[in-house]
Amino acid sequence: MSTHSDRPTLATTRLGGPAGPEVGIQGLGCMGMSFAYGPTDAAEARATLERALELGVTMYDTADAYGDGENERFLAPFVAAHRNEITLATKFALAVDPEDNTKRFISNDPAYIRKCVDDSLGRLGVDVIDLYYMHRRDVNVPLEETVGVMAELVAAGKVKQLGLSEVTGDELRAAQAVHPIAAVQSEWSLFSRDIEAGVVPAVAESGATLVAYSPLGRGFLTGSFASAEKDLTEGDFRRHHPRFNGDNAQANAALLEPVREIARTRGVTAGQVALAWVQQQAQVHGVSVVPIPGTRRRTRVEENTAATRMVLSAEELALLEPIAGQVAGTRYADMSFASAGRE
Repeated sequence: MSTHSDRPTLATTRLGGPAGPEVGIQGLGCMGMSFAYGPTDAAEARATLERALELGVTMYDTADAYGDGENERFLAPFVAAHRNEITLATKFALAVDPEDNTKRFISNDPAYIRKCVDDSLGRLGVDVIDLYYMHRRDVNVPLEETVGVMAELVAAGKVKQLGLSEVTGDELRAAQAVHPIAAVQSEWSLFSRDIEAGVVPAVAESGATLVAYSPLGRGFLTGSFASAEKDLTEGDFRRHHPRFNGDNAQANAALLEPVREIARTRGVTAGQVALAWVQQQAQVHGVSVVPIPGTRRRTRVEENTAATRMVLSAEELALLEPIAGQVAGTRYADMSFASAGRE
């Protein structure tokens, strides 16, 4: 087993407070390695997992919904090789129609949860999951009941810590009353800041870690594409996101000029500026923040981790401040899959 004792130092934080595991302040979102973003090079994706660990990334994020378990199976060999070096996070509750990845279903049914955890353990080839998230809230099931079942999984030794994804501040408080919540995963980027009103203060109050997904706006903030319908392949789910198509895409691309200006001045990439902004919200809001940018290329993970060492000036932050308020289009075509409508 590799120990990577010579890897560069990435700053760390405690997941879920002082008693939690120490993780790098940037994690890796693994979804796109085998799902949602079109064709992928599996060998390069596996090399990216290894390179991320060499750079100090220790938290790896997946879910049973990513390709109907395929992403968990994809990660299993890497997990087996490095089990004691990494913090492994996966999720239940969100099922994707295998015939149409734009159609999703949510279930927090207790029997379903118990089946999901066993299935994920099997696909990942592990005895215990380090961080187990409720991927989405099923409003037809009392949250306390869902978290109660999740707490049973901790007691049974199948799960170490609990997380919630796309919940409101009040939902986090209700869950905390049942069992400690180590992490809340929400979309947070220069394009998506709605969680700052209620979720971020609740996370700070609870001592949980805020795991920021899509911190690069699903790649849009890096400039890697300007129009999903024109630039991305048929199998890419971003083609169904309102922000990345038609007039919205054109309007939103224009909002990136301050990001590009800062990048030009500093001699860095637009993606690094966007990631540095998310990373810096830890100090701004007094919370532990672990962004999980997704990539399947070694060069990109090198670029992303370098952004953890950037500190934006007050003037730069002021240039970036207005962007989110001007974004055209919603985060999802169906916002019932997000927490914003329940705040």
